[in-house]
Amino acid sequence: MPLIGPQCAVPHREDLQPENMAKEEQIEMEGKVVETLPNTMFRVQLANGHVVTAHISGKMRKNYIRILTGDTVTVELTPYDLSKGRIIYRAR
Repeated sequence: MPLIGPQCAVPHREDLQPENMAKEEQIEMEGKVVETLPNTMFRVQLANGHVVTAHISGKMRKNYIRILTGDTVTVELTPYDLSKGRIIYRAR
């Protein structure tokens, strides 16, 4: 007789849906743009002194938000690669 329910080692189909899975936690940090690179990439110096390469998020690109050298920005980093990030906000 097959195992059904909590005794079964295979997870239920509804437990594998994207809304039930844990989303990876992003790290947000403040920084200052120190250099503009090709292909809308920027070199950003974070508040803790580290320098990361960051690109503009899609919503900022869609709304034509321009980023210049010297701007203060919020960068979103993934815990897997702390040398790359996404610029999600430009301070006024």
